[in-house]
Amino acid sequence: MIAMSLKSGFTPPGPGDFNLPPIGPDKTFEFMGETMYLGVTKPMLQLVLAAVLVFGFFYIASRRQAMVPGKLQFVGEEAYGFVRNSMGRDIIGSHDFMRFVPYLFALFFFILVNNVFASIPFIQFPTFSRSGMVYGLALLSWVIYNAVGVKKHGFLGYLKLQSVPAGVTGPILGLLIPLEFLSNIVVRPVTLALRLFANMFAGHLLLILFALGGEYLVLEMSIQYAPVGILAWLLFIAIAFLELLVQFLQAYVFVLLNAMYISGAVADEH
Repeated sequence: MIAMSLKSGFTPPGPGDFNLPPIGPDKTFEFMGETMYLGVTKPMLQLVLAAVLVFGFFYIASRRQAMVPGKLQFVGEEAYGFVRNSMGRDIIGSHDFMRFVPYLFALFFFILVNNVFASIPFIQFPTFSRSGMVYGLALLSWVIYNAVGVKKHGFLGYLKLQSVPAGVTGPILGLLIPLEFLSNIVVRPVTLALRLFANMFAGHLLLILFALGGEYLVLEMSIQYAPVGILAWLLFIAIAFLELLVQFLQAYVFVLLNAMYISGAVADEH
């Protein structure tokens, strides 16, 4: 469909469509061959809006703390229990998990709201389809789970915990120790960020492609292409519903991996 459309004058969406210009006055500059903007962009505002929505909702939901909860308090308690039990207690363990629940709880709903923005009319942009913002979250998580590991085991003890597999001796350690170090210390924040960014970026790119491609086939091409354009719109609707599931799953997986990394950092054995 892309090749056909290109031949007919249709320009398919690409990564440039995610590089939104600043809102209001801006300055541009060149960096590595790309035009960069200096200013406040829509994804930045979405980050602030998501933080306000998450804080505001759970503040209001927890304000009354009645013995018989109302609907809002019930939703808030169920949401808190979901993160605390499934991603805190069950992964980190009953001894250490409570001190990490506030971070996991805030992280999950902050990511979820930013992901859902992709399906909200008049916003319709997944904040974490911008890789730099995901790397910021991944770096924060990297600092937290490594810091708690160093605090519990000491710097050298933590390096040993993360780099030396238990029960392995002999020359094979010369191969395993660098691999474990790279896997557990160096690569984790990269893979953690790429998973969320790639899913949000690819899903939204598909939505744009089917929506604009369908519109072009129906409105700009001859009548025989109209059924293909309508099929593209049907696929757009199907992918839009699938994206709702992906938005939740990616928030869940990101926080679940954080809990697993924290669990590994505070564990007594590798």
